[in-house]
Amino acid sequence: MFRIQNNNLLLGILFAFQFWVYGLQTARIEAQDSTWSQFLGTSGDGISDASPTTVWSKQENIKWRTDIPGRGWSSPVVVNDKVYLTSAIPRSSTSNGIPNEVRKQSELQADELQVFELSLLILDVHTGGLIKRVPVMLQDQERPTRMHGKNSHASPTPIIANEKIYVHFGYQGTACLSLDGDIEWVNRDLYFPPTHGNGGSPVLVEEMLIFTCDGGEDPKVVALDRATGQLAWEVARKADAKKTFSFCTPSVISVKGQTLVITPGSDKVMAIDPRTGEVIWSFRYTGYSVVPKPIYIDGLVVISTGFDEAKMLAINPVGVGDITETNLVWELDRNVPKTPSMIAHNGLIYSISDDGIALCVQANSGEVQYRKRIGGNYSASPILAGGNLYFTSEQGRTTVIREGVDFEIISECDLEERTLATMALWKNSFLFRTDNALYHISN
Repeated sequence: MFRIQNNNLLLGILFAFQFWVYGLQTARIEAQDSTWSQFLGTSGDGISDASPTTVWSKQENIKWRTDIPGRGWSSPVVVNDKVYLTSAIPRSSTSNGIPNEVRKQSELQADELQVFELSLLILDVHTGGLIKRVPVMLQDQERPTRMHGKNSHASPTPIIANEKIYVHFGYQGTACLSLDGDIEWVNRDLYFPPTHGNGGSPVLVEEMLIFTCDGGEDPKVVALDRATGQLAWEVARKADAKKTFSFCTPSVISVKGQTLVITPGSDKVMAIDPRTGEVIWSFRYTGYSVVPKPIYIDGLVVISTGFDEAKMLAINPVGVGDITETNLVWELDRNVPKTPSMIAHNGLIYSISDDGIALCVQANSGEVQYRKRIGGNYSASPILAGGNLYFTSEQGRTTVIREGVDFEIISECDLEERTLATMALWKNSFLFRTDNALYHISN
């Protein structure tokens, strides 16, 4: 057996080992800090350990502003010092956005007149410079192009995983690319008749890329094989809804060791086994155009039922079959968001209604801790970082509120540009998409 006789040598080896472990930990922390890989962050819950600034304006704490070609409300994702963003770029325009002569018409008419290049944009996170523009697929008059004024042809947020990026354009199609922008597969076989355009982002569960197809008829949830893009399974959303369209991003949770994909839609939320597509349980309600991503806190699934009168429902996710009559724990029916997702942290649920009412709710009971109007209209989902909540209005103003049961406004930051997109974080800075530009906000 080899024995170390020299104490100095032993100390040197121990020091080297500690340094190696520290290096690994630092690398992990750095990787976490520099990665925002899907809608609402790498964890998918809108929560970050970063400590970004709470003060900015058009003149203050702006590292760069870059004009973005085309239109889109997808969030940025970032990894390896590169920002990835999807956009629908009109073929008839060589400038950013829609040409002036088309802008004079209604947004619905303008979209119908255009042929769109559905593209992936790759930018340098340090400078905002455009590294590459990748046309992924073409949207033309062969597929309906009517679009709601608060939507876009590039609303779903991409996902980055295992050196790949998955881009989704709703009813138009889905694709997988390398991080350098090389297309590996495209699937345009899952077309469904849209209502108001695209919406929910996909989620990635092991080998499955899962998203909702809740259009004008025959709503369903589907899974693609992430390696090939081929259909792995599909599940019909059987509900007697008066309007079948919804735009919800699923959530992935674990209940008693079982992975479930929670997929709200019109009149029904389903919990699905991601491997097989088997529906484990379902819960019925009344609502359509469901947008907010479900949250999971203190053993409860919490959802919004969408339009017309939104309710916040807390559901016990332990069960099989139709659990409507047995598993509702509590509900709220005032100032519930119809579009922005909610934040769940430390036993509390935070939300902002579409018309600007901030809520803080005890997760286990549904007891309202505060209900305060902060003003404005809201589509973007909030972010929780550094102990603060960031609520961004459609008018481009972000209200920063201290986390906790006591309502305290820290600051108000106004970029004075329209936005519907949820912010992304890179290290201790924000990536903020507006109607025509991407901002890097940093101290």
